[in-house]
Amino acid sequence: MESLLVRICIEAATESAAAVEKWRRQKRTLERMPSHLSEALLRHLLQRRLLFPSLLEVFKYSIEEIDLRGESCVDAEWMAYLGAFQYLRSMILADCHRINNSALWNITGMTNLKEVDLSRCSKITDAGIGHLLSVPALEKLCISETGVTADGVAALASLTNLLILDLGGLPVTDSAMSSLQALTKLQHLDLWGSEVSNEGAVLLKMFPSLSFLNLAWTSVTNLPNLSSLAYLNMSNCTIRSLFEGVGHKARMKEVMLSGAAITDVSEAFRYVETSRLHFLDLSYSSHQSFSFLRSMNALTDLNLSDSALTDESVEHIACIGTNIRYLNLSNTKVSSDGIGALFGHVPNLKTLLLSGTPIDDTAVSYISMMPSLKVINLSRTNVKGLIHQEGDSPHDVSSFSALKNLSHLEKLELEEVNITDAALFPLMNLDKLIYLSLRSVSLTDASLYHISSAPKLIHLGVRDAVLTDGGLDSFIPPPAMEILDIRGCWLLTKDVILRFCHNHPQVDVRHELAEALDKRNFHYSSPSRGTMRTSQQKHKQGKLSVSPHRSDDIFLDQRLRYTREELLALQFSSAAFSTSTHYQGN
Repeated sequence: MESLLVRICIEAATESAAAVEKWRRQKRTLERMPSHLSEALLRHLLQRRLLFPSLLEVFKYSIEEIDLRGESCVDAEWMAYLGAFQYLRSMILADCHRINNSALWNITGMTNLKEVDLSRCSKITDAGIGHLLSVPALEKLCISETGVTADGVAALASLTNLLILDLGGLPVTDSAMSSLQALTKLQHLDLWGSEVSNEGAVLLKMFPSLSFLNLAWTSVTNLPNLSSLAYLNMSNCTIRSLFEGVGHKARMKEVMLSGAAITDVSEAFRYVETSRLHFLDLSYSSHQSFSFLRSMNALTDLNLSDSALTDESVEHIACIGTNIRYLNLSNTKVSSDGIGALFGHVPNLKTLLLSGTPIDDTAVSYISMMPSLKVINLSRTNVKGLIHQEGDSPHDVSSFSALKNLSHLEKLELEEVNITDAALFPLMNLDKLIYLSLRSVSLTDASLYHISSAPKLIHLGVRDAVLTDGGLDSFIPPPAMEILDIRGCWLLTKDVILRFCHNHPQVDVRHELAEALDKRNFHYSSPSRGTMRTSQQKHKQGKLSVSPHRSDDIFLDQRLRYTREELLALQFSSAAFSTSTHYQGN
């Protein structure tokens, strides 16, 4: 962790091109600077676009790790300087699309280099592999989605120190797999999207230390017994059996089978020690029975989104709910009754995702009794935030009031739900809430007023709402706010958005009108009192704005009387009237 003094020094050293040139003339190298400080200085230079190839020379005796991922300027000239780094152990060049085979010649023979990441560098082909073979100490190599063929993969057999090998998206064949048997130290192997079949999968037994295996999007249907395996990804595969029934059961910790077609789930897990499984992803699966979950009592993360899960199957989750911390049931048929079945069985649940389910406000009361929850997603549900109470004096009660029982709640998503301003009032009492995402055409300026009292809110989204210039002008963001997402709020004007940015520079405003504007250089003249008074009178006459500081019982937004088309017509007619008045005055 950098100290305050170190941060101040780095800020000063990277303040401008002139500042960089000043210390560069004084220092031919930074060989006496500790590597972590040199790397911090280099990162700042890169972030501020002050790093250029020849400047790299001063770092050649101090840098041990360099991350240039996504930097489109990195080419053979940069590589010429990086090849002179004496103590470089890790070089991340993922998504550097100007890197080609000849550029890799510069790193040949680097004795300390242990990690190279060339993921998605499409110009790297088999010829580039030849240069990598001269780096004998390599322990981690990532060449996914490059131009390397099966022949190039087979050539990697001479890198016998490899522990991690990422070949994702490459045409690895069974024959190429046979060539890799010499890599007996391999612990991590990524083969997603390859041409490996069951015949090639048998060869995986030759890697006695293999703990991570990704075979997603391949034709592999079953695996040999890999007792050392802890992580397996066979998403979008057709699966008959995860392992063959020979030897000890595989002691898996994480299994990803998203979108997989599983012939018989119980049979597929027959040779897996399910009592040790912590993470299971069965999203987008089509099977109807979930009784196999009952043996997985160590699960902490369970993803069943977009599956055929119904209320009747939720009881299987409840049986193993004690340790579950993450539960994703999005886009399933689970209703409020199903959520009720979880009550009392998930005491440690921290994340609950229910977007796209048919739950209603009844589910909110059940959710409020899950004491450890930090993250809740109720988007695209039937939740309205209000429950109608019958009796002598019928009235609506906010279902969100129950959320005050969740003392750890930090993130709440309520997008594309039919909620109104009145329903949001209880949310201001959520002391730990730092992320709130709302998206509803029924929300108005009053929502901003309610939310302004949330003390720790960092991210606020109020999208597609009927917000007005007056409402945004009056909005005082919570002290900790960093992001205000008001995209789709079409009544807001450019000047008001920029004025808000000027008054609250610490807040990143996201809106269609703000995206193409340089808010840092925005200058404007404050309107005179007379102009403001005239503007207020026009708003009152048009009945299009209200003060967001009025309480719920007297708040009335007249815009809700109009359709979107009518409001647009009023907006254009107002603009035409303003233009006509301007010319008459001249």
